[in-house]
Amino acid sequence: MHMQRQKTARIKRYWRSGLGVLAVSLFLTMSVLADEGPLDPSQPKGITSDEIIQKFAAKEKEFKIARDQYTYRQDVKVQVLDGSNTTGEYRQVFDVVFDDQGRRTENVVFAPQSTLENGGLSMDSGDYEDIRHRLPFVLTSDELTEYDILYKGQQQEDELHCYVFDIAPKQIVGKKRYFQGRIWVDDKDFQIVKTYGKTVPDIRAGKKGKEEHLYPSFTTWREQIDGKYWFPTFTKADDTLHFATGDIHIREIVKYEDYKRFGSQSKVTYAGEEVQKQDQGKDQKPQTAPPPQK
Repeated sequence: MHMQRQKTARIKRYWRSGLGVLAVSLFLTMSVLADEGPLDPSQPKGITSDEIIQKFAAKEKEFKIARDQYTYRQDVKVQVLDGSNTTGEYRQVFDVVFDDQGRRTENVVFAPQSTLENGGLSMDSGDYEDIRHRLPFVLTSDELTEYDILYKGQQQEDELHCYVFDIAPKQIVGKKRYFQGRIWVDDKDFQIVKTYGKTVPDIRAGKKGKEEHLYPSFTTWREQIDGKYWFPTFTKADDTLHFATGDIHIREIVKYEDYKRFGSQSKVTYAGEEVQKQDQGKDQKPQTAPPPQK
């Protein structure tokens, strides 16, 4: 997003090459951690932190492939707030489906005229890419070398006991965007169940009148779908973006609903084994990760 009258919604300020993962903790706020138990800094027992990283990254790769075989509905709302008043809003609901050729596509089912400009903001292609691909953050084994990953300890997340890691890109390469923040990994199945952080980098206003692009901190919760996959189901951001010309308070809510496996010929594996076709399309009650405060 970017602000009209030389503002925007994006994030880069602290995360240029060389800053590393230790600074992640500086932006973790108590409001985000309020529904969690205390952080225990002790080392894991019977397994190393590096082994945990390799395990959850391998699972993430499997889940990324599996999610590409699912249809679902994504409901997006972005608001500009002035106190308790909403001064601008963007809303879109779309279904991620497959056409008759088995190709993945999006069908927009609800998209009223955006009024974000009334609150001083507008969205660009980078914002839409973040909503679709970076808010439901996935860190696969293919991407591990791009990040510094620091073990922080263990923490109770609702009924789940989790290992906690802070993550930051090792360097910013070209125009590529990254995730910076914290993840919670279930200690039984080694699966990411929650993420908190930002997409980076920001784009700050330059001397030549370059627009600013700043990004809010967000939390994404996951639920277990079909008894196997921890897919994102709810993302929330509630943050104040500090532009050179003033602050803007935004709220962003993204819901991912009605996951159903597409009945294609593609093979989907879990823990190295192919998921049987009779599992496809079953409506099973998902196990829920820590509930978001909506």
